[in-house]
Amino acid sequence: MDELMVRIENVTKEYKLGQIGGTTLQESIQRFNAKLLHKEDPTKKIGASEEQYGEKFLALSDVSFDVKKGERVGIIGHNGAGKSTLLKLVSRITAPTSGFIGLNGRITSMLEVGTGFHAELTGRENIYMNGAILGMTKKEIDAKMEDIIEFSECRKFIDTPVKRYSSGMYVKLAFSVAAHLDSEIMIMDEVLAVGDMAFQKKCLDKMTQVSKDEGRTILYVSHNMNTIRQLCDRVIVLNHGRVTFDGDVEEGISIYMDEEECSQKEIDLTACKRTHDHASMGEVVLERIVSDRDSGWRIPVTEKLEFSIHLKANKDLENVGFRMGLSTADGFAITVFLAPNLFSCKKGEKITIPLQADTSLLAPGKYVMTAVLYGVNEYGAWSFYDHVGNAVIFEVENQLGFNENMDWDPRHWGHVKLPELAVTGSIIKK
Repeated sequence: MDELMVRIENVTKEYKLGQIGGTTLQESIQRFNAKLLHKEDPTKKIGASEEQYGEKFLALSDVSFDVKKGERVGIIGHNGAGKSTLLKLVSRITAPTSGFIGLNGRITSMLEVGTGFHAELTGRENIYMNGAILGMTKKEIDAKMEDIIEFSECRKFIDTPVKRYSSGMYVKLAFSVAAHLDSEIMIMDEVLAVGDMAFQKKCLDKMTQVSKDEGRTILYVSHNMNTIRQLCDRVIVLNHGRVTFDGDVEEGISIYMDEEECSQKEIDLTACKRTHDHASMGEVVLERIVSDRDSGWRIPVTEKLEFSIHLKANKDLENVGFRMGLSTADGFAITVFLAPNLFSCKKGEKITIPLQADTSLLAPGKYVMTAVLYGVNEYGAWSFYDHVGNAVIFEVENQLGFNENMDWDPRHWGHVKLPELAVTGSIIKK
């Protein structure tokens, strides 16, 4: 019988919005102090209404599954499906409202960039600290130290405090620590999206290797279906806190894509997880994206996508720009749409910008857009203000007459249909 490493039985997690105990101890203390001083809750999401506070929110509902030794399980679902909440429960960061979580082994987890690191300690000191947390001796950590440093590609900065590391360096060192220290269960939540492509591949190969050779169990959350395909041998699909599928990878990805909702006209971005740690602390934020169509985010093939973005400025700013990255539903990047002009904003302003994206060359299928607000300084350098991955999922619908009524197969033909070939001269027949 295969050894069982993780057991989740009828797990439910309920939050009271804005109440003490909703998240971490630090945030609970901040909320409590603000309440005593009659100040606004410093942990409240920008744009969240006061009426929501005190309401109950079911993040997970009656979730059950088992994971065996050596399995590599992908957990996928839309923003707010409960993926990160589930991993926090498994990592013992927070406790379930009801149900049982059983673990058979030590855990290393990367739930966001820098998890488990102390900013004032050097990279080397953080390696020792993480190993000690896992119950390893100094001698055991010393034996793995060179492998960790070599894999992380951070040798030059290993004795520098990690507060000076870039997001990419954080991920490289954190992953290297998780992959090389002695834990039976590895938990990864979207963090590899910060690293460069070469390091992503290196990490995926390493996770596959330690799973096969050492029997490590891996729980991996990502919106990138290509990495799910490369790494995982099983997929769990979450939808609004419930498990809707547990099984074959390709079947799970197909179900997840079919579940993605495209009809909602207005998308609230204040509740979405920010996907870039360099985004500033709310100087100007994306609040909503609204489709101009009654059909929401479904458009006929050959037509253009029309929508508006709604922003809130919390600081006087100049030279703010907006762009939307476009990719397929399974993670292939296609292009980026740039708003034509930079704009300025004043503190307290709410700004609405109507936009049109020329999607007329896209073939039928589902697509994902990432929303980015950025600033440009006087030297031409830019930085992030806000960054929401998978902000919009829209669907290009087939129409009678498109592609001479032949079904478009993106596996063979791709996702862009260019104009027809032009005959540039007389046809010669002999």
